Amino acid sequence: METLSYLLPQVWFVILGIFLLLYVMLDGFDLGVGILSITASNEERRSILMTSLGNIWDANETWLVLMGGALFGAFPLAYATILNALYIPVILMLFGLIFRAVAFEFREYSNRKLFWNIAFGAGSFMAALGQGLALGGVLEGIAVDEAGHFIGGPWDWLSFQSVLTALTLIQGYVLIGSTYLILKTEGELQKTHYGTAKIAAFTTLIGAILITIATPIFYQSARARLFAQPQVYVFALIPILGVLLIGLLIRSLNRSQEVTPFIWTILIFLLSFIGLGMIAFPYIIPTEITIYEAAAAPSSLVFMLIFVGILIPIMVFYNIYQYVVFRGKVVGSSYGE
Repeated sequence: METLSYLLPQVWFVILGIFLLLYVMLDGFDLGVGILSITASNEERRSILMTSLGNIWDANETWLVLMGGALFGAFPLAYATILNALYIPVILMLFGLIFRAVAFEFREYSNRKLFWNIAFGAGSFMAALGQGLALGGVLEGIAVDEAGHFIGGPWDWLSFQSVLTALTLIQGYVLIGSTYLILKTEGELQKTHYGTAKIAAFTTLIGAILITIATPIFYQSARARLFAQPQVYVFALIPILGVLLIGLLIRSLNRSQEVTPFIWTILIFLLSFIGLGMIAFPYIIPTEITIYEAAAAPSSLVFMLIFVGILIPIMVFYNIYQYVVFRGKVVGSSYGE
């Protein structure tokens, strides 16, 4: 039983990481397209952008719901403390997602689309901003008492680190949204998003470099982990691989390739999550509460594991089925004009 109590929290830490990664990748390009819709030069182009998401956007957000439920069931203490500490960023994200959903449905039937266009673009930006601020707030650390309950103020999450993380995440969403649109569009609109992808690649790289430099400077606990032996060699490899992937991404964009930019972007997100996971582990609330302290009873974790083992293959199959059915280009009546 003691071995099980040690192993199960680690398994659920990995499962939560997978849920979060799937959400960020799938709903990430969804939010990125929404942010890019603000810059669309005419109504037809904006309609093409939204049509590219029409049959998949709601399924993408399912992973966020699943992650929240899994966090509540597997690490209830962390769920209560994190939501209490990050109430404002979470509310900002939820309002953004609500604006997006309502605008998506109402815009199609509206004769005056301006308001819904703004709501969709602004909602996408708000959701991405809230997620970035929440992520930055968690990585920075949350003030808790000995029992793990939040004892800080409502604005503790707001700092240079959280703002930098939010801006970098937004650029990452724009990047993956641009590479997705390269897959889904053609002609002048596709050419436009080759350009936005290049800009977002550079701005994302700049943000990642700043975060990499700032983290060991401002946070002693992170500095101790980053420069400890032998982890320092692994951590040193991650930014090197990141720069390499960015270089491969830029090269694929310069060669006007369609599929490989999206693949390189996904690998960049994957590498970033591996780095974040290595920095955070074994803390579910850095650097105060470990996964072992916050975990639910082993019987609950085993029961949830059985449930997830049945549910996840169904969800993955459904997502894959959607992308296969709705694959191909999205075109308009006067495409690219």
